[in-house]
Amino acid sequence: MSEHKTSHRVTAVLAMLGAGMLTITGCGLQSSTAYTPEFGPGSIQEIDGANDEPVRVVSKNFTEQLILGKILVLAVDAAGFNAQDMTNVPGSQPVRQMMMNHDADVTIEYTGTAWLTYMGQEEGINDPQKQWQAVHDEDLNNGLVWGEAGPFNNTYAFAVREDFAKEHNLTKVSDIQNLPVEDRTFCVEAEFNSRADGMTPMLEHYDLPRGEEVPDDNIGLYDTGAIYAATADGSCNFGEVFTTDGRILSLNLTVLEDDKHYFPAYNGSPVFNQEFLDQHPELEETLAPVMAKLDNETLQELNAQVDVEGKDPADVAFDWMVEEGFISEPQ
Repeated sequence: MSEHKTSHRVTAVLAMLGAGMLTITGCGLQSSTAYTPEFGPGSIQEIDGANDEPVRVVSKNFTEQLILGKILVLAVDAAGFNAQDMTNVPGSQPVRQMMMNHDADVTIEYTGTAWLTYMGQEEGINDPQKQWQAVHDEDLNNGLVWGEAGPFNNTYAFAVREDFAKEHNLTKVSDIQNLPVEDRTFCVEAEFNSRADGMTPMLEHYDLPRGEEVPDDNIGLYDTGAIYAATADGSCNFGEVFTTDGRILSLNLTVLEDDKHYFPAYNGSPVFNQEFLDQHPELEETLAPVMAKLDNETLQELNAQVDVEGKDPADVAFDWMVEEGFISEPQ
């Protein structure tokens, strides 16, 4: 997916895109996929004072965000509000501007994206709680409140074929040192390969200096989507992936633990318009148990249902919310 590229390349082009989208959002940008299934009651209780008040829910336009956006829409409606579905907005910067301008009330954002892209920091923080606290504290100045983050962390990782991992007892990135040099083959994006916080410093961090322990010929450059297939078919042994991508599950890849904590945290968290949350603080409490159920494996499965099986994100969100008991099938 493109979320991490965006968060590491705040270029003039991106800024122009964000500025251009402001005009659209100011005119009332609406979702092109506003469908959300009807549902019955579940564990989410109606909040006193909600009274069908409109709540503007916004998300970006890639698979995971569409699913998360629909989960928010369902949860907000179940809590007694009237969710205004503004999901499927094209790009991180337009969503950010909608939140900053208080043209939206709630979204699910990634801590690393906020820290590196919106807040202009040069280095991410790999401790999830410290990264969350940093963006939480910074965004209070913008009238935005970060709710409790979910356990899912959509960060960079390296994945390997399941059978190869079992054969060589590979569970963490530092285990690569135990392989012969000829087996230390990698598939990565061109951007990750050349970035100052990308492939070369990662190898140094894991005591696998490039050119010595990992020859340049062992590193192949691929488009993002092609990496998953290349890793699965053995074109390389280790592919640069994003940890909640559904293709990890569908292609039977094993994600190696980042045991030396190189990659920054990208945990997802609900972000609220503070003015709205001050009036309805119970909504943060309502969303907390929903977020707590969303770990990497769950997101991989939900993303795969859309990207691999072709299901509608709204239906995937609905089925999961029913399965977890937050809502029920309509009577």
